[in-house]
Amino acid sequence: METAYELPELNAEEIRVLGSLIEKSKVTPDNYPLTLNSLMLACNQKSSRHPVVNYDESTVSLALDSLKRKGFVSTVTGGGGRTIKYQHNVHRMFDLPAGGLTAICLLFLRGPLTPGEINSNSGRMYVFDSLAQVQETLQKMAEYEIPLVKELPRQPGQKERRFAHLFSGDPGEFVEEVHQTTSPKVQSNLEERIQQLEEELAEVKGKLEELIRELMG
Repeated sequence: METAYELPELNAEEIRVLGSLIEKSKVTPDNYPLTLNSLMLACNQKSSRHPVVNYDESTVSLALDSLKRKGFVSTVTGGGGRTIKYQHNVHRMFDLPAGGLTAICLLFLRGPLTPGEINSNSGRMYVFDSLAQVQETLQKMAEYEIPLVKELPRQPGQKERRFAHLFSGDPGEFVEEVHQTTSPKVQSNLEERIQQLEEELAEVKGKLEELIRELMG
C-alpha cells in the first residue's frame, strides 16, 4: 500500500486538533462531527493526551483553517443550518491498513508509543487481533513510498521499540524522559475512565450549546 498524497508538515496544534477529531469520530460517533467548542474541549482533555494543553478557541480555529486548506478537515452544517461542525478526512486521503487510523490517532495524541502501548490503549477505537497485528499495521505504514510512521531506536530499559508519526517531519531519535509511577494496565484503566467522564461532560455541554442557539434563533 502507498499513501495517496505527499505529507504536508503539520504543527503541534494541527496534530492535536486532527487527533482529537479522529478519536471522537470513533468513540463518540453520535456527537460527531464536532462543534468548535466541543473540539476545543477534546483538545484540552487531561486524560489520554501528551502533552496536556490549554488551547483557546482562536488557537483551535487557526489550526482548523490550516487543516482545511491542506485537505485534512472539512465542515458540515447542522442544527437548523446555523451550527458549523468539523470532521477529519484522513481516512479518505490515505489507503490505511486495518487499525491504521487508530494507531495514527494514538501517536498524534500521545506521542511515540510501543506496539504494546498502542494495543492496550486502542480498544475504544479499534480492537486489534493481537500484538502481532499492531506490529504488522505499523510496519506497513512505515514501508509506504511516503512513510506515515517511523520506528525509533530502542530506549534504555525498554524491550519494545517505539513508533512515531511523520506528519510533523522526521522526529529523529525522540529521546524523552518518562516517569512511570503506576503500572501500564492501571494507568490505562484510569485514563479510560477519566476520558469517558470527560466525553460525557463534553456531550452535555455540546447539547446545551445547541439548545441555547436554537432558543436564541
